[in-house]
Amino acid sequence: MPKLSFFSRFSRVLALGVLLAFGAQAQSDPLPSWNDGAAKRAIVTFVRETTDHSSASFVPPAERIATFDQDGTLWVEHPMYAQVMYCLDRVHAITRADPELAGVEPFKTVLSGNREAIARLTMPDLEKIFAATLTGMSIDQFNADVKKWLETATDPRWKRPYTALTYLPMQELLEYLRANAYKTYIVTGGGQDFVRQYAEKIYGVPPEQVVGSAVGTRYGYGKDGKPFLTKEPKLLLNDNDAGKPEGIHLMIGRRPHLAVGNSTGDRQMLEYTKAGDGARLSMLVLHDDAQREYDYGPAQGLPATKVGAFTQALYDQAQKQGWTVISIKNDWKRVFAFE
Repeated sequence: MPKLSFFSRFSRVLALGVLLAFGAQAQSDPLPSWNDGAAKRAIVTFVRETTDHSSASFVPPAERIATFDQDGTLWVEHPMYAQVMYCLDRVHAITRADPELAGVEPFKTVLSGNREAIARLTMPDLEKIFAATLTGMSIDQFNADVKKWLETATDPRWKRPYTALTYLPMQELLEYLRANAYKTYIVTGGGQDFVRQYAEKIYGVPPEQVVGSAVGTRYGYGKDGKPFLTKEPKLLLNDNDAGKPEGIHLMIGRRPHLAVGNSTGDRQMLEYTKAGDGARLSMLVLHDDAQREYDYGPAQGLPATKVGAFTQALYDQAQKQGWTVISIKNDWKRVFAFE
């Protein structure tokens, strides 16, 4: 057998190293922050089967749609939704611009800083606050205000920016799906324009793939003659409950093959997803880890909540219809990237 030259031997060693390196990478765990269990297995099996051309469950790339709720599914929603905190903080700015509002309810209560009184605000009170803080300005001004707030606002428990409180396991799931040609969408009951200001930066989801509650806009011209849009207090889409599948149809035009939520507001989206033909995966995040995050339900005897309620009826429906329930306590090794 002829002797190999140095370069031939070197090439073979190099090739072996490349194969080993890339082989190891291909076989590495795509969801390292997930514990081995039913939830992780359901995800990996679903992705493998829907992307394998030889599988009866194969889904063409154009139809690979995955939808995710935002609050409580992709990031922390307790003790209050981040957008509500933004609106309450903005009350100070709008009353400085219009001092007469400072003596008018519900703005007077918000300015008092009395948390118990603020917690007693009614839905009509909150609607007045939302209208005053989320509409009446140009789209550009709103976007600038949200970005500035996100740069400075911090969560009261962790003392970190809200954008740092995304769930690491869900970030891995988003990346895993995109690596397998799935298009990931955020379908949120929160404000569409609000979520669009950070979704691409922290989740890799561009603005056009964010579906949320939306208000009307009015086209007009500035003093310089340039056109702009003004946000109006007119609700176009309430992207919660039945509004989620309605919004999916309106904005996406395809039924998801995978959907993830965490509360009763996501029920119809999961039903709509699971009702489609072929392989479908509907999942719910159960907040059952008070030490690392929060625990609330009231499913499975967890504390009741008005923010992101996961009822026992929803839990029972998940069991009956074959939805996967993700336990933060049992299914996630890590919750946040900063742990």
